[in-house]
Amino acid sequence: MSLKEAFHALHPAVFFLDGQDLNSLYSFLKGQGRLSSDEMISSVEKPGEGNMNFVLRIITNQRTFILKQARPWVEKYPQISASVERSEVEAQYLRDTQKVEELAGFSPRLLWSDTSNFLLAEEDLGLSADYTYLYRKGEQMNPDDLIRATYYLKTVHQNPLGRFPENRAMRKLNHEHIFHFPFQKDNGLDLNSIQRGLAEVAVPFHEDDFLKKKISRLGEIYLLQGRSLIHGDFYPGSWLKTDHGIKIIDPEFAFQGPPEFDLGVMFAHMLMAQQGIDILQNIWSKYDAPANFDQGLLSAFAGVEIMRRIIGIAQLSLSLSIAEKINLMSNASEWIRKENLVTKLLI
Repeated sequence: MSLKEAFHALHPAVFFLDGQDLNSLYSFLKGQGRLSSDEMISSVEKPGEGNMNFVLRIITNQRTFILKQARPWVEKYPQISASVERSEVEAQYLRDTQKVEELAGFSPRLLWSDTSNFLLAEEDLGLSADYTYLYRKGEQMNPDDLIRATYYLKTVHQNPLGRFPENRAMRKLNHEHIFHFPFQKDNGLDLNSIQRGLAEVAVPFHEDDFLKKKISRLGEIYLLQGRSLIHGDFYPGSWLKTDHGIKIIDPEFAFQGPPEFDLGVMFAHMLMAQQGIDILQNIWSKYDAPANFDQGLLSAFAGVEIMRRIIGIAQLSLSLSIAEKINLMSNASEWIRKENLVTKLLI
């Protein structure tokens, strides 16, 4: 069964975005009133490989824009089911942040959303690339981009909360692949096919019941309603390098949760990208954590993110040897157990 057939088996009345049939795409957009009277589609192209959603750049005789569809699976891993409601969550996040003057220029403008077809259209930011190049040896993040990314996160977390979707289905999906699956001994993931020796790296952590209890408790905290709007996936793959500076994209995991999670994920990826302790110190000083910010929780979330990226499904193109991964896993384990990343590295 093709992906299109699988999609329509679940949602027979919903438009399937695939870019192969421009006539059908034109008819659909025209019928929905999304194109002007004399606007024609010239071509479409993939602006990049999306992890969660199917994404196209629509090129017309008048403009370009980005069209995204949430399908009932993870685009990169179609065997993993995912909620189509994430499309509206992303749209709501963009609406909310674009109302805040300090945040409005950080993300593509939301042009429109179509809940019934799991679609949203965004401003095209032009030729750009994400920041996953940082995982290559010797690459360093531009200091100005780092400051702006940290300012963005700080501002999102400090912005007064309005009503926001619970995004429960996407949180459960994230919970499974962050706090549960990577630490199960017989999860069926062939780590040695990713990197020789990686399966052996995972063994002591699969067998560490105390560590797994700590991680399970962190997962429970993650699932609770928290005190801040959080992006939910704040890592280099959600940052775009453009001619107008760093932009933040893909907030489909957003919800009202613990701000320590977002910052912990950011810390974890700076460490996996070997950006150096001074980078973490710079982030920490610019973030200006509020009085009720839990440094121990930040440390533990950072540790879990490192571990799940090394021994879980959501692999990265890390330029790390097995020895370097062992060292990172050992440190991450300590930050989960002792909740001491901040006190050990930053103070």
